[in-house]
Amino acid sequence: MAQQEPGGEAAVAPLTEERARAVLAAAVPPFGSGAVGARLLALGENAVFALDDLSLVVRISRDLAYWDRAGRELQVAEWLASAEVPAVRPDRRFGTDGPMAVEGRTVTFWEQQPRSVRPAGGADLAGLLRLVHALAPPPFPLPRRDLLGGVERWLRLAGGAVDPADVDYLRARRDDIAAGIAELTPRLPPGPIHGDALLRNVHVGPDGPVLVDLETFSSDLREHDLVVMALGLDRYGMPAEQYAAFTGGYGWDVREWDGFALLRGARETASCAWVAQNAPGNPAALAEFRRRVGSLRDGDTHVRWYPF
Repeated sequence: MAQQEPGGEAAVAPLTEERARAVLAAAVPPFGSGAVGARLLALGENAVFALDDLSLVVRISRDLAYWDRAGRELQVAEWLASAEVPAVRPDRRFGTDGPMAVEGRTVTFWEQQPRSVRPAGGADLAGLLRLVHALAPPPFPLPRRDLLGGVERWLRLAGGAVDPADVDYLRARRDDIAAGIAELTPRLPPGPIHGDALLRNVHVGPDGPVLVDLETFSSDLREHDLVVMALGLDRYGMPAEQYAAFTGGYGWDVREWDGFALLRGARETASCAWVAQNAPGNPAALAEFRRRVGSLRDGDTHVRWYPF
């Protein structure tokens, strides 16, 4: 097995599907060269593959900088299992309790979920968040939800593909919002949160909805988890009835809180910067970046954004 220890590694090439499949073949000997038959589920911050014959999902990060976060994600999954919160579970068949380092990437193994019986809805997500938000802190530290922490790196990766004036604008906006968040008074008691509470992070199988993608689990304002759906309503075309099902299931609409605009602004700023990193050589990403930044500059909170 092409395994290595993290730390002191050189920079690795960008994560492509081809490179991820090579890592997959090295990381899963029983599957071996048959990795070409794995289904690619996602290629973003991680490459995610389903290996149906093994009932296994494998997540491969861009580099070993994700090592600590991947290890914490596995801890979170075990903790949620002990608290009987429906969520994805680690797969321990490959002899490792933590992440695996393979060819400069961080690799984790997960039990594959049964086939989805229907798309997740707002009420499904609300019910899961109520369970998470009722939890006491786990017996290991969780970080704060630093929405803005990746902005500088993403803007740097954009290079000269985006207007320098837009880069300066987003940096200034980030700094202003970060200062404001530090002064917020929450409506809900802070504590464990999912951190990226999107409908796509809920899988509805025959036994009901479960949480997936646990890498952003944090300890912070519970309102972070609620702002995500409100932004979906305003920016991404979510049907109003879907949002109503969410707020009805959770029992509160975060838009009633006077800190809503600031947390929303943090997530919008991070989303703009995230798209910027894809702009070099990608006209669609550049167009979406310009649309998003333009709406922020104009103060128009209802310009439609498109997932990227």
